[in-house]
Amino acid sequence: MSILALKLILSPIIIGSASLAGRRWGHAVSGWLIGLPLTSGPVIFFLALSHDTQFVMTSVLGTLSGGFSLVAFCLAYAWMSMRFRWLPAAAGSLLAYAAVVILMQNAVTPLLPLFLTVVLVILSGARLMPARTNLPPGDAKPGAWDLPARLLIGTGFILLLTGIAAWIGPRLTGLLATIPLYTIILTIFAHRLEGTAGAISVLGGLLFGMYAFSAFFLTLGLLIGNTGIGWAFLSAIAVALLVQGGSLLILRRRNLR
Repeated sequence: MSILALKLILSPIIIGSASLAGRRWGHAVSGWLIGLPLTSGPVIFFLALSHDTQFVMTSVLGTLSGGFSLVAFCLAYAWMSMRFRWLPAAAGSLLAYAAVVILMQNAVTPLLPLFLTVVLVILSGARLMPARTNLPPGDAKPGAWDLPARLLIGTGFILLLTGIAAWIGPRLTGLLATIPLYTIILTIFAHRLEGTAGAISVLGGLLFGMYAFSAFFLTLGLLIGNTGIGWAFLSAIAVALLVQGGSLLILRRRNLR
């Protein structure tokens, strides 16, 4: 019951903070913020509370492998948004994400080579993103249900995935922990509100934030078998925040807002 209560408390705080940050500082900053392991981190933490170290380590490798799927999602949505409205773009990008998840299901790679490869793919993804445009914005505006809907969907996903982890196995759990839940919500709303430029801003910000995601799971993978859960996660959070601060400086210089 205490783990369930923790899930119900932490998940809405994380989702709500990212959503409000996007409203306050712009779409790129909201994308950058959700580059942090806001879903995958809590998922792995809750798994660590109820499963053995080997299960958790396999999930960590799966989650880090999910970085490839996230880059595929970003590129697919960004390029499709140049020609299509949000629904076809969302459908196509989720298909791209799913295809890479299937490919990675049996592609097991040691931690350090996997980390280096993910970082290279993130760099390549940032270079392959389309240039921002000044297309006319949409006319949709967030309603009163917007934030509560995000909180309910995000919290429900974390509860579901951690609940079925033992059934679907640690690797697939890790891969699915990277489902771009917050990203798709923020990107769709940005697409509707500001057109293609808004969507690309969110996705470009996410790619900058994914360096912290990668650093978090590298640190966690190195420490989870050698220290307690608390120290491993605190160290991973500290490293991720340090990397995230550096990526924010670069993001601001490039004026991706």
